[in-house]
Amino acid sequence: MSRRSEAGVVIAGGGLAAQRCAETLRKRGFEAPVRIVCAEDEAPYDRPPLSKDVAAGTADGEAVRFRDADWYADNAVELILGRRAAGLDPDARELFLDDDTRLGWDELLIATGAAPRELPMLSGFANAFPLRTLADAGRLRAALAGGSHLVIVGAGFIGQEVAATARRQGVEVTIVEALDVPLAGILGERVGRWIVDLHRDEGVRVLTGAMLESAAGNGRVEELTLAGGEKLECDAVVVGVGVAPAAAWVAGSGLDPAGIATDYAGRTGLPHVYAAGDVSRPFDPRLFDHVRTEHWDAASRQGVAAGAAMLGETPRPPALPSFWSDQYGLRIQYVGHAEGADEIRVCGEPGERDFHVLYQCAGTPVAALTVDRPRELAAMRRLIESSYEGDAVATETYETPTNAPEEAMP
Repeated sequence: MSRRSEAGVVIAGGGLAAQRCAETLRKRGFEAPVRIVCAEDEAPYDRPPLSKDVAAGTADGEAVRFRDADWYADNAVELILGRRAAGLDPDARELFLDDDTRLGWDELLIATGAAPRELPMLSGFANAFPLRTLADAGRLRAALAGGSHLVIVGAGFIGQEVAATARRQGVEVTIVEALDVPLAGILGERVGRWIVDLHRDEGVRVLTGAMLESAAGNGRVEELTLAGGEKLECDAVVVGVGVAPAAAWVAGSGLDPAGIATDYAGRTGLPHVYAAGDVSRPFDPRLFDHVRTEHWDAASRQGVAAGAAMLGETPRPPALPSFWSDQYGLRIQYVGHAEGADEIRVCGEPGERDFHVLYQCAGTPVAALTVDRPRELAAMRRLIESSYEGDAVATETYETPTNAPEEAMP
């Protein structure tokens, strides 16, 4: 790591990628300062439990912390809480915060994650919110009172997990989904329809091909109107219509606010500036493109890779993207890139909630999904990875963003 001072590493963002980067630096002997700028007044914590244990009230904020306070003190990692990144000067190597503080850095990791997309018609209502933070999970927990009616806008995996948690709490749930088949563009229509049936079998009313037209209430949403005129009474609304990179603050720096392109070591087109997690678009040597991957395991790996690259190490090529979702006592797992599949093969009994799906393109396995078959995922991963042998992954070829100065190249 080249160093013009003892400014050390500044990490903008307080999520999983940020935490893993800090851990990697300290574990591998980095001794200069490490500072993490957290937008929330919370130390870094795990987000997957928000839609399950935290929302259900079986876990609190302390239970989902990555590390206790002693870890940060013992490892000399400074947490700057309740402050947001507001801009950067890559030439001066300064990060600007929203209180006009300027932090000098030798190496900068941008890990500000993603922000939930909003529905303007629901803004300003106290009982309509996304599920992204501990505070959001607390609001959801308060809303999940027995006998209440929860409307979830969007049938992505966050919306599905919230629905499953709410049903377990005895809440009446309606999902409003704009697509005719949710997640069909990613998992295919057959799996999308199975997901709809899963929730309907658990007592969730799932409305597909449905659009919100308006919301009514006095400070709180009391009624939603759908295109076509149907009205839905509700006690709370969870908005799960996707996320966008939380990167507007990098505008003018030479980085793309729509998603910061990196190589798979996290290097951006600016020297000494890295990006990881939902805010980034790492180069995928299998797709030969920069692709955002909004999943837990990707953020973890990318944070580690960025920390290693700061120390002059060459990380290994990235693993296949994967994710999991827990619903109604089932573990749904996925690995690979199913978007380009032209054939799927189903093995098992979807009606019994015990099956796997193999996605193929021109006869080559490209992705897999398993339902309640956790032991099969590793074999599926190996099968898919074997199809890439001899290509860019095997030769460890990867690409740094095209606007990268020479010193930022590996």
